[in-house]
Amino acid sequence: MKRFIIAPLLCLTAISALAWGQKGHDVTAAIAEKHLTPATKAAVDSILEGQSMVYWANWLDNASHTPQYAYTKTWHYKNIDEGVRYEEAPANPAGDVTTAIKAQIETLSDPKAPFADRQLAMKIIVHIVGDMHQPLHMGHATDLGGNRNKVRFFGRDANLHSVWDSNIVEAGHKWSYSEWRDQIDRVSPEEAQAIVDGSVDDWAKQSAAIAANIYRQTPDGTNHSYDEVATWTPVIETQLLYAGHRLAHLLNMIYDPAYAASFGK
Repeated sequence: MKRFIIAPLLCLTAISALAWGQKGHDVTAAIAEKHLTPATKAAVDSILEGQSMVYWANWLDNASHTPQYAYTKTWHYKNIDEGVRYEEAPANPAGDVTTAIKAQIETLSDPKAPFADRQLAMKIIVHIVGDMHQPLHMGHATDLGGNRNKVRFFGRDANLHSVWDSNIVEAGHKWSYSEWRDQIDRVSPEEAQAIVDGSVDDWAKQSAAIAANIYRQTPDGTNHSYDEVATWTPVIETQLLYAGHRLAHLLNMIYDPAYAASFGK
């Protein structure tokens, strides 16, 4: 797959906890599962007690709305307002998607952490790595990540965030999550290496840059139609592909010493 896109070179207010809708999160998890090393797959299977990552891919969207897990509501996004550099964005004292990913990595990397804590961390990271790659989850606090941006989708009232959660995904391809995986995950080893280069913050910056471009190209009142679906579907394909590979990479770095050694870790 030579057509993979390197992304161009979100906290204070709650936004919708949904990202990519169910389809996008399932695609991310399915791609990640494909790229786990045998050692990592055995560890993940043990932690999830034989259930797949896809099974848990959307769990946190519901769990964050329950009293038990309400503390995770802000972990789905990081707000970067217009004109604010990523490094200068105000920190959310309740946490955000990047700090949450790093915290789950720390828990999963600790063999002394209670099993229940490691299992919860696995369920969370499977979801929020996908969230970080939905560009509007790196959108503005002032408009709740595009939730206040009134647009239309083929003439129907919508908001910019919801259009990116599911509307363009479903309009771009009427595929099952496994068909998405099979069709977009066709990169060479060299391309796969390029995808996982960098840090969690580097990846988040890429999503924030895409979000800034979305705001510029689809201002309030935009009617998303065939042109917009054609323009943005390749970007969504790329973001889902990146999310899956990067999720697998993070887990492989934790659970497979040989894999980590190949990255000098």
